[in-house]
Amino acid sequence: MKLINESSKTKIVNNILVAFLAIYGISQKRFDLSEPTLFHQLVTEVISPVQEGLSNSKKSLSSLWDNYLLIVNTSKENNVLKKQISRLESDLSTMEEVRKENLRLKRLLSYSDEMSHQRVMAQVVGWDSANEFKVIRLNKGRNHGIKTMAPVITDHGLVGYVYRVTDNYADVLTILDQNNRVDVMVERTRTHGIVEGVFNFKCALKYIMRNEPVEVGDKLITAGVGGIYPKGIKVGMITDITKENFGMTLSIEVIPSVDFDKLEEVLVLIPTEVAGVESLLPAVEKKI
Repeated sequence: MKLINESSKTKIVNNILVAFLAIYGISQKRFDLSEPTLFHQLVTEVISPVQEGLSNSKKSLSSLWDNYLLIVNTSKENNVLKKQISRLESDLSTMEEVRKENLRLKRLLSYSDEMSHQRVMAQVVGWDSANEFKVIRLNKGRNHGIKTMAPVITDHGLVGYVYRVTDNYADVLTILDQNNRVDVMVERTRTHGIVEGVFNFKCALKYIMRNEPVEVGDKLITAGVGGIYPKGIKVGMITDITKENFGMTLSIEVIPSVDFDKLEEVLVLIPTEVAGVESLLPAVEKKI
């Protein structure tokens, strides 16, 4: 037993000594710098460009992918922004139309404030396209208080009168129609005459004597006779006067005060003597 113990101790001492020598040898080892061989140089020169190319390709592919992702994300953002801009432009356009409509309605109401008539606001929803807008259709009718022969105006002047009415619609014979004869007078000279529709959105002033001092540019207003139109509503302006070699009267051309090609809203005037009709004015004022 004693021999075994001495043998084990000897082995342990030997192992420790070998380990110490190994560690010491490693710590003292030097790597000598030596010139590479021709073969090693050749391999390095051939392999290195390939490695460099692969490294650059990897960087390029990585950069290309990043740019692609950036472009895709930017494109998506642009589409979202375009939709937002389109929606905002639509909202602005709608708001502008509402603003313009409110201004027109305010002018209409202000223009008719001094008239002793109930007022019904209506919109033009149709016209006789085969008849050069001589007949227009309104979106209000008998249920809204409108009656036949009721005058129709805008803040610019006279439109015509209601000649046919249903429960919810009314047809207006405009002053452009030759069957609608309007008693007028020249605002400056108080000369009386009759305005009739002719063609091409124009009218004619008839029964003016040759010696009357009317001039181009004179304004025409309703004379208040005939039982349809109140006095003082603008009708049009004289644009041409022709003196024929024969006859007792002048040939006079008139441009209406109302631009019928851009007509959108009108006021229908209901005389107070046919009361009992509920006016829509409060509702209009609320809208404004």
